[in-house]
Amino acid sequence: MSPVPRTHDVRALARAREALTIVFGPAERRGFGVRLWDDSIDGAEGAAPFTLVVRRPGALRRALLPPSELALVEAYLRDDLDVEGDLGTAGRLGDLAAARLRSPRALLRLARVLRALPSDDGDAAGAQRPTGTGRRVHRGRVAVMHTRGRDATAVRHHYDVGNDFYALWLGRRSLYSCAYFPIGTEDLDAAQEVKLEHICRKLRLSPGEHLLDIGCGWGGLLEYAATHHGVSGVGITLSAPQADAARARLAAAGLDDRVRIELRDYRDIPPDWRFDKVVSVGMREHVGAARLPAYFAAAHQALRPGGLFLDHGIVRGGSFEQRGAVTWMKRRLWKRDAFIQRYVFPDGELVPLGTLVGDAEHTGLEVRDVENLREHYVRTLRCWVERLEHAHAEAVALVGEHTYRVWRLYMAATTLGFASGRLTLVQTLLAKPLADGSVSVPPSRADVYRQ
Repeated sequence: MSPVPRTHDVRALARAREALTIVFGPAERRGFGVRLWDDSIDGAEGAAPFTLVVRRPGALRRALLPPSELALVEAYLRDDLDVEGDLGTAGRLGDLAAARLRSPRALLRLARVLRALPSDDGDAAGAQRPTGTGRRVHRGRVAVMHTRGRDATAVRHHYDVGNDFYALWLGRRSLYSCAYFPIGTEDLDAAQEVKLEHICRKLRLSPGEHLLDIGCGWGGLLEYAATHHGVSGVGITLSAPQADAARARLAAAGLDDRVRIELRDYRDIPPDWRFDKVVSVGMREHVGAARLPAYFAAAHQALRPGGLFLDHGIVRGGSFEQRGAVTWMKRRLWKRDAFIQRYVFPDGELVPLGTLVGDAEHTGLEVRDVENLREHYVRTLRCWVERLEHAHAEAVALVGEHTYRVWRLYMAATTLGFASGRLTLVQTLLAKPLADGSVSVPPSRADVYRQ
């Protein structure tokens, strides 16, 4: 027999339900269930895609006073709130709350209700406020972004979580970038293999050519290009653990005499280095908007005349390139994207495709092809989230529950960004024309898509 709730518990439950109604709407119309700390259900559970779990009486006060996307995220990170079921669908809770809390009247009503909830039960339960380790990158009131030292710190923050952690969910080749699902029935490993071949075909790699990989990760692309297309190459990265793993991988494949890995910033590529082809996969997002001309200039300098450069990376979706008070409110007051900046990608910046292409062409590179792989990234991220959730116990043993939650939430939220069109993944093929303006590429894409 369940104990009879005390009077103050009954009041807290009533206030919590009232707050939920203000923020997410009436229980019967939400489309998801809420389980409160006494195991009572607010709204339907059953066939709902997910259930929001409120762990303790003060959880909603800490998550919503004042309301912001970052506060909701941090409530999940410290286990004030949890999600059972589809975390990607639950990622829409922030947008739902933002839409319902636009008016001062709604905000005042919410504040009144939340102040009636406890404020200190989280500390008593051991639910401390999470600390974003990314803050180390942001010290100082007027920090200069994207210096060599600061970029190195930001990259290490993201990639030095541990090779073993990434290996749990990335797949056989440890590729931390969008896979390619041309048929739609491929599993993750097969789709990543197809992606590597797709990139190599776009670059028209030939035996004996020399390839530079800017931001080479764990060396998967260089290994594939050397093994299947007969090239030699150099990979550069700012992550020492990645470099060590890449060297070991290449040595095991018997390729260390043809491919080498260096810890090096793209801005420090020696002026006498020359390559037939250059590739950069998933690195440009770390460069920063103001540094994009220098990034493309580095690739241009490293290329021999007539060479090709393939840039594979995320851009902001065109339909979301909006200005005005609403956009300012989402970014400043609602703190949209603050979670990514603080906990995942410190200093990461995305630009729209038009800015990317313009910066590339101003350095003397010519755009030869652009392919949008947005839907492919949705599938890739869903595979990663599923694999990470399946390896929950192993992940926690390696990095702890907090870091597991950061990565699970980050990838689930990013899935929503790509599915909605707010984010887009593009492969941009660029050429460095010869002195007479010519570029040696086939007259069609048939060679890229041949079976």
